[in-house]
Amino acid sequence: MLRRLGVFFFIGSVLGVGALPAATEAEPLTLAAAQRTALQRNADLASAQAQLAVAAAQLRAAREFPNPSLGLSTTHINTDGSGNGTPAGNRFLDRSYDSIMALSQLLEIGKRGPRRAAAQAAHSAAQAQRDDVHRLLLKAVSQAYVAALEAGEESSILAESAASLQREAALAATRFAAGDIAATDQAQIEITATQRELDAAAARQAATLALIALETILGDPAPAGHTRLADSLATLGSPAAGLPADAVAAARPDIAAAEALVAKAEADLTTQRRGAIPDVTISAQFERNPPAAPNSAGMGFTFPLPLWNRNGGAIRAARAARDLAQAQLNKTRTAALAEIASARSAYQTALTQADVYAHELTAKSSGVVRTVAFAYEHGGAALIELLAAERNDNDIRLSGARAQAEAASAAFALTAALNLIEPAPVATL
Repeated sequence: MLRRLGVFFFIGSVLGVGALPAATEAEPLTLAAAQRTALQRNADLASAQAQLAVAAAQLRAAREFPNPSLGLSTTHINTDGSGNGTPAGNRFLDRSYDSIMALSQLLEIGKRGPRRAAAQAAHSAAQAQRDDVHRLLLKAVSQAYVAALEAGEESSILAESAASLQREAALAATRFAAGDIAATDQAQIEITATQRELDAAAARQAATLALIALETILGDPAPAGHTRLADSLATLGSPAAGLPADAVAAARPDIAAAEALVAKAEADLTTQRRGAIPDVTISAQFERNPPAAPNSAGMGFTFPLPLWNRNGGAIRAARAARDLAQAQLNKTRTAALAEIASARSAYQTALTQADVYAHELTAKSSGVVRTVAFAYEHGGAALIELLAAERNDNDIRLSGARAQAEAASAAFALTAALNLIEPAPVATL
């Protein structure tokens, strides 16, 4: 349990969120409310949404056409004081200035299409990454909630066991005073009762830590373990209960993001390959130079000569980035398949164990304790038999609670691995 709490404290630090009003005594926290709060306030989810907005802006920029350039110049301005007047007059347009107005436009050759494709792929990747953060956040909150429920259940079980042993200790004191048992028997049961009290105190502390871990994930500004939980392990249910044993994963956003990044890398490589093709700048101009020459117009085009630089370095870098993105996609696919297989196996094992404890072991163990306790109270059983029965029942109940929590946590892990996890339904009156 303590190791699991450490994991959830780490998740809480990674999935840190904004301020969250502390749950009040009148409003215990449901799993659905916890998930909604995390989805509204989670910093990683907000960051992923911001990245999506950046990608959308970059996509718009990639679709825009480059602006033309307008140039105005005037030369042949006399500086010796003689002036530039002509027989036509001394107005600006009549002076013997050489005035030129030029308009030019860059025409990219074969680059706009792949650049737009790269921006579109980047936008798709950002959207898929946002969806993956959403998926993992639901999983983390759900499992933290289950861990808090488990810790609370263990605390209740140990508290009940400690109270039962205290009653037995009180009965042992009465029987010792009556001479029915030896002092060693009384001491043994008192020692066991005290140990169980210490175990119960440790369990209460673990339950508090589990609540603090949950509050941290939910962004409580002052997590102190005071949140009351509305659900229970018995009523929480299994999100994977309706899934067939061979359920197929829906399109996972982490794989979709990796595929989009490969597409972006391919488009970037195409862009760099076409970077070796010179772009053309076409221009048109109008020139006025009275009275030496009549008004004239001209057209032209310019382009760089690809003699020394064929964009080889950028092409090699883009090719390496494409290969890296493809390798990452293969790794992501393999990891997803392994995660699904592991989650399915863990869920089936946990579900089987939880059923055995719920329908067989817990009821049998409780019946044994009641029988031995009745026999001990009436002198028909030895103290060692009572203590063994109490200890075994305590272990069975704790293991049953853990198995139930493991089944619920494994169910959330399986639905998340299959990309079928959904927010818990809101209870209606």
